Amino acid sequence: MRTGGGPGDRGSASVWAAVAATALCAVFAAVLALGQAVVARHRAGGGADLAALAAADHALAGREAACRRARQVAAAQGTRLVRCAVRGEEADLTAEAAAGPFVARVRARAGPVGGATLPPEPEPEPEPEPEPGARSGAGAGPEQEPAPGPGVGPVAEPGPGPGPGP
Repeated sequence: MRTGGGPGDRGSASVWAAVAATALCAVFAAVLALGQAVVARHRAGGGADLAALAAADHALAGREAACRRARQVAAAQGTRLVRCAVRGEEADLTAEAAAGPFVARVRARAGPVGGATLPPEPEPEPEPEPEPGARSGAGAGPEQEPAPGPGVGPVAEPGPGPGPGP
C-alpha cells in the first residue's frame, strides 16, 4: 500500500538531494574563497610590516641598502615588495601577496618612536630642592609670604550667578 503522493512524485527525493548538495557545495566554495582572501591579506600585512622594520633598521646605510634588505625579508615571507621609500630613518613601503586568485596589497611604515627624524628636545634640569629648615636670609632671593592658614583664601567678587530666581 502506498501513502502520499501520486505516480508523478516518483524520484523527487533524488532531485531535492541533488539541489541540497549543490547548495552546500556553493556555500563551501564561497567559504574557501573567503579564506583565501583572508590568507592573502594577512600574508601581505605580515610581510609588509617585517619588511618595513628591516628597511627602517637599515635606513642609515642608505635607501638602496634599506630597500634591498626589505626586498629580501619580503621574499622570505612569501610576499613581493611593490614600493619602497626611505626618508631619514623612516621606511614607507607596499608589499603584495597572492593566495589562490586573490592578490592583496598592504602599505606599512616603520621608524623611530614619535616619527623623530628631528633631534630630541633637551630635558629641563630639575630645580634643586631647599634643605629642610633652611630660612631665606639676606641675599637668598626674594622673600616669600607665608601661606595662608585654614579658612583664609581669596574673596569672591559678588556678581550674577546661580541663585534663587524671582
